[in-house]
Amino acid sequence: MACKENKDNSTKKIEVEKEMNEPTIEINIPSNGETDQDLSKIQRIEQEELMPFLRAYAKDHQETVVEVETEYGNFQIELFPEPVLHRANFLRLVKLGYFDTTVFHRVANDFVVQGGNSDRMATSQFRKAIGSYLIPNESSSKYKHDYGMVSAAKYSEQNVSNASSPFEFFVVTKPNGAYHLDGDHTVFGKVISGMEVLEKIDDLETDGSEWPLSNVGMDIKVIR
Repeated sequence: MACKENKDNSTKKIEVEKEMNEPTIEINIPSNGETDQDLSKIQRIEQEELMPFLRAYAKDHQETVVEVETEYGNFQIELFPEPVLHRANFLRLVKLGYFDTTVFHRVANDFVVQGGNSDRMATSQFRKAIGSYLIPNESSSKYKHDYGMVSAAKYSEQNVSNASSPFEFFVVTKPNGAYHLDGDHTVFGKVISGMEVLEKIDDLETDGSEWPLSNVGMDIKVIR
């Protein structure tokens, strides 16, 4: 079973795709699911400028711990320094407020809990503003898909290089690890507290596409 990103996995079709100088953007999502945030302030990144942009961003943003707030409780993620591009991209999306528009949209019991997508218009608006790019695979034998590891989702079609989606991540909930994913996906962090929260989400009832019957939103903030 691959942890690929499903580009059309909701009741509303979403086509997933500039950089705030401010450290964060507060997101206000009206009832129609759209954001009233001025997304024109976000620098849209193209594929050819991605690597130098993220390397520069990583130097200026060296935080390594974030906290994810959910209705089932909070958990913290430590971001590893070595997958430089993945850490920088994840931090950038956290600071932009992208993840606050998304939900945990895939729950494969005792395998993975995946987040970073939703059927809200705000999520689609953010993706289009941020850019349509893929992050080069940065997998390392140092970081394997152990229980509680955080890894990047990817498209399975026409992706022989196993490049990552910039928008979606998953946490391994398989007790004895999901090592068949090693090399194909880039591990860029681990849950350091609150794994019991993910276990609660992991037990939720889902539909045929592994989308929870009740949406579980998230708010992510940088701790240090």
